Amino acid sequence: MPLPKPPAKRAALLSPAAFEAQAAPASVKRSRRTRGDTVAATPEDAVDLLPAAGGAAAATAGARPAVARPPAAPVAVAATAGVTGPAALPPATLGVAEPAPARPAAQPRTRKPRGTGPAKLFVLDTNVLLHDPMSLFRFEEHDIYLPMITLEELDGHKKGMTEVARNARQVSRDLDALAASVGNRDGGGLLEGLPLARTGHREAAGKLFFQTTLLDVALPIGLPQGKADNQILGVVQALRQQQPGREVVLVSKDINMRIKARALGLPTEDYFNDKTLEDGDLLYTGALALPADFWERHGKTMESWNQGGLTHYRISGPLVPALLINQFVYLEAPGAAPLHAKVVEITGKTAVLRTLREYGNPRHAVWGVTARNREQNFALNLLMDPDCDFITLTGTAGTGKTLMTLAAGLQQVLDDRRFSEIIVTRVTVPVGEDIGFLPGTEEEKMGPWMGALDDNLEVLAKTDGAAGEWGRAATNDLVRSKIKIKSLNFMRGRTFLNKFVIIDEAQNLTPKQMKTLVTRAGPGTKIVCLGNLAQIDTPYLTEGSSGLTYAVDRFKGWPHSGHVTLARGERSRLADFASEVL
Repeated sequence: MPLPKPPAKRAALLSPAAFEAQAAPASVKRSRRTRGDTVAATPEDAVDLLPAAGGAAAATAGARPAVARPPAAPVAVAATAGVTGPAALPPATLGVAEPAPARPAAQPRTRKPRGTGPAKLFVLDTNVLLHDPMSLFRFEEHDIYLPMITLEELDGHKKGMTEVARNARQVSRDLDALAASVGNRDGGGLLEGLPLARTGHREAAGKLFFQTTLLDVALPIGLPQGKADNQILGVVQALRQQQPGREVVLVSKDINMRIKARALGLPTEDYFNDKTLEDGDLLYTGALALPADFWERHGKTMESWNQGGLTHYRISGPLVPALLINQFVYLEAPGAAPLHAKVVEITGKTAVLRTLREYGNPRHAVWGVTARNREQNFALNLLMDPDCDFITLTGTAGTGKTLMTLAAGLQQVLDDRRFSEIIVTRVTVPVGEDIGFLPGTEEEKMGPWMGALDDNLEVLAKTDGAAGEWGRAATNDLVRSKIKIKSLNFMRGRTFLNKFVIIDEAQNLTPKQMKTLVTRAGPGTKIVCLGNLAQIDTPYLTEGSSGLTYAVDRFKGWPHSGHVTLARGERSRLADFASEVL
């Protein structure tokens, strides 16, 4: 038993209860004090220290007198330094036994509101719903209003097998589920608004309102009343007059409609939720230039070793949190050997860098192709890496995306036997006017779209100069037999096993189409997406909403994927100059 503390006052005697309280385990004392924020003794503590009748301590291990706890103010204690005696309590509290008050029930935690003012009311144009069928649930705590003409236009687009028709049917099913959730209440539920979270979308905290009455619309004389866009503009204007204390905003993908709305003084916005990035310059490039003082700041605790003919560096420093797996780093200081490496491991505050195989050397040529610049060397290291299952390459025209990818595919199909064949596909979006239906089989119909493939095969066939004319012809036939050209229209439901899949012109894919293609990959399949974000031909797609941008942003940092943005063109001096000035 520990020794008791000395008395705080001269000639003050310790009571038996105080002696036992000081000799009690520390955990008991702490348990009494954790109930409140004050350290001063409360009446409950004081009564525990009072001597009971007959000299026995009242506060024993098994019985404690019930004492009414004051709501807030603690009782002043005369003794200091943790010593409490009978003189420290007023006479009224001695021996008082009252029932303890009931503890108040725990209140449920309320969710912090996302905004301070009233929720906005967004009026959706039909093209927003057709563009993204899940747009109903993308406006967080704000409310949505659908004019009746929007429902009429949805009904007109629901027939067919196009992407727009599928989106229209999906929106109709979601609206039907929301309307069925309120039951049959003679339209009362529609007037009060349908909670958007009722069908399981918890991120949507607002309500959905339908136009159930005819609104008094007065548009300028110059706008014809029968056009659907003008009727929606009239609904927005009438809602602003009915609800002056609330912000009513029109959301539309139609640029001309937004211009007319601004001309009428109506607030309008584009639909931004489908954009992965607001600015295309913020897209992940896959490479990072190291600062000039990199070794001074990260080389103090560095470890290095050789494995498989490549050098590994384990570093720690302020740059480590900004690195991603399979990201390329380079340091090209004047007067020193350049460093080109790839991040292969990140553990806590340390990262492992591995030097690259130099594909610019003719000894390491891939099907006769060598890297001409730094970014091409990065791309070939990814394409030849068996641990990378998904690769995206972006760059302007003439940077060598298709040539390097095709060379890497042929090397791994014919020489390394890593894959069984190459599958090439692309989006069939014409640059000019459509020339009509193409005759023949699937591959014959896709032939005119694969001119880039034929051009690159012709370049690769000339790399073997010692084979002779007959040898090159036989090699060309063998190469053609290992390349299959497929259309996107027949990809749903397929599974590719041990295939090298090339998706050309991937910038014209929507995020949904990109997901459909990437999920076709089976065991042992590598998918390579090529594209130039400056050459988007699909309507309603921009650099921020393209499926290629979506894939690059979502796959960055995954250990089995990689991305490189090719910066310098190597096609010809004419093509490079045209890319800059035209």
